[in-house]
Amino acid sequence: MSQTSVRMGVDIGGTFTDVVLEIGGRSFSTKVLTTYVAPENAIIDGMKQVCELASISVSKIDQIIHGTTLATNALIERRGAKTALITTQGFRDVIEMRSESRFEQYDLNLTLPEPLLARQQRYTVNERVSAKGGVLIPLDRAEVESLVETIKIAGYESIAVGLMHSYLNSRHEEMIREVLIDKLPGVSVSLSSEVSPQMREYERFNTVVANAYIKPMMKSYLDRLGGQLQNEGVSCPIFLMHSGGGIISIESAAEFPVRLVESGPAGGAVFAAHIASQYGLDKVLSFDMGGTTAKICLIKGQAPKTSRVFEVARSYRFKKGSGMPISIPVIDMVEIGAGGGSLAHVDSMRQIRVGPESAGSEPGPACYGRGGDRPAVTDADLVLGKLDPDNFAGGSIKLDTDSASQSLLSVVGKKLDLDAQTSAYGLCEVVDENMANAARVHAVENGEDLAEYTMIAFGGAAPLHAGRLCEKLGVERLLVPTGAGVGSAIGFLRAPFSFEANRSVYMRLSNFKVAVIQHILSELETESSSFVRSCDANAEMRSEYKAYMRYTGQGEEIPIVLSKEQALNPDASTFHQLFEEDYIGLFGRAVEGMDIEITVWSVNTSTIPVAVTAIDLSVQFVQASSSGERRLFDPALGENVQADIILRNSLEADSFILGPAVITEDETTIILPSSRQAICQTDGCIDIQRIDTTQH
Repeated sequence: MSQTSVRMGVDIGGTFTDVVLEIGGRSFSTKVLTTYVAPENAIIDGMKQVCELASISVSKIDQIIHGTTLATNALIERRGAKTALITTQGFRDVIEMRSESRFEQYDLNLTLPEPLLARQQRYTVNERVSAKGGVLIPLDRAEVESLVETIKIAGYESIAVGLMHSYLNSRHEEMIREVLIDKLPGVSVSLSSEVSPQMREYERFNTVVANAYIKPMMKSYLDRLGGQLQNEGVSCPIFLMHSGGGIISIESAAEFPVRLVESGPAGGAVFAAHIASQYGLDKVLSFDMGGTTAKICLIKGQAPKTSRVFEVARSYRFKKGSGMPISIPVIDMVEIGAGGGSLAHVDSMRQIRVGPESAGSEPGPACYGRGGDRPAVTDADLVLGKLDPDNFAGGSIKLDTDSASQSLLSVVGKKLDLDAQTSAYGLCEVVDENMANAARVHAVENGEDLAEYTMIAFGGAAPLHAGRLCEKLGVERLLVPTGAGVGSAIGFLRAPFSFEANRSVYMRLSNFKVAVIQHILSELETESSSFVRSCDANAEMRSEYKAYMRYTGQGEEIPIVLSKEQALNPDASTFHQLFEEDYIGLFGRAVEGMDIEITVWSVNTSTIPVAVTAIDLSVQFVQASSSGERRLFDPALGENVQADIILRNSLEADSFILGPAVITEDETTIILPSSRQAICQTDGCIDIQRIDTTQH
């Protein structure tokens, strides 16, 4: 895109819809409440607002990049299409049997999540493909036609097809699709060999079922959005952010909507990686907290960590293993139910619990005055002095402190004999400790020490809590970039067009087949690059190659990144060396005398992003001017303090702020604890660091 192009990023969250318009180097943004019944209405509203701010017509927009939690929410809330699964005889119950893993080993009353489809919605055909791709039992077309007649009577809107080992030989799945299209024109069809061509039938079947389940809804939404935009005079192309941190066409998104799971949070991670590049930071903790959830992601070498499997709708307080595994390329992050709208209650042990239930935007926290009567994190933030009731969301939403206090007293205070402020203090400490603990666990699982990391905070609620989080985690430095309140939407505009193609072909290093590997990686590169080319025909592209490897007999693999030379000219000894280096980095030692196996191959093709300009850090400090003071509760001190109020748009480069302070802007508020000081960097980013007590 040219420097003068007009691009719009849109992020639909559980509470707010964020819209950012960029024209050359200028940007305009707004936050509007998400409209659940018709999410496209909030987009149109936000689009008109930012275009008015920019003094341009909506018809001038050249490109729209969109990310959404709609796909995730539909899976969590079970609001998808009436869906059937066709699978191999004998494997009807795979998605219900799950794996042998117990996510709560000592819970005798363990409750497993219900599968997405009930047993009567799962059908079988008599066929079988071997683990090497050969046909053991041919599929009879007449049997498929008979089954489709049965399915037709039930009136399904969408059909998922997942057969054993179809990732190696997809012909039987394709035959079933041919019959379905012939007998049930208009029905939506998803094949596991296209949606997730990888080994492990439980994950693969779950993924194709999830794709089929949300496909009609997402296609309807994308069609409505396109129609509404056209009615408003917008005729530009629309692209969507996918969970792996890249952008795909609206046509690909409609065909593979399961790739949109976590598309919003992925934009945030891309935003943080962009800031990390500007500041030359190799170890970054991305912290994104919105109205419904908080997302934490490790960014190393200025690239977010990625994974092949993501869990949706965890049933045990977001405990790993308790959700629905979706086998797609995804940015690896931990997500917990801790947003501004997360609701609090007191449990049977007289402990304050927060989330994962959220007030969302309808009715919203009690202080919104829209009918909510249970205390949310935003209510506690207001009572503790973190928020200005008259200037929330740029003054578009007036907050009611009395309602917030009353909700805290009725739900928390009366049960624990606490006043409103102490109730709010307890609520915030619980939610902050939940997030800190999630970050600690995520770091340990990846063999990382957070003391070496810099936090980058964004999202409407993150800057309110990031300072306290740094105190709890021992993180020395915190960056709050310009546009932090709409960080994910900005991230969409920084993301490359990309697509990752995966395939399972099992191979041991002791039986290394060079020609087979070259053929697999060549086909995957062709597949991934064709997707990218469909988005931007003239872009310069690059590909990243990975082999997922493990010691023979292990249950999980680790991704090994291959250079182009290593992929084009594969060598067993090189693969062995690369695997052991990464394995030792994660687990401390290699395992001698064990053969190594490769289970999955992957190629991710993306456009080459515009080079990032490095930031010249401030070297001179000028005391920032305060516009007043207000009472702020500092949890580290356990008392109220008088905090300076600083208007962010009044800050110039080199402005210096000593905590405690409240830095306000339209889309968020930055809380600077008594233990921290801040500098406004040359790009407008607020650079927060621990006060060096040896110099004070």
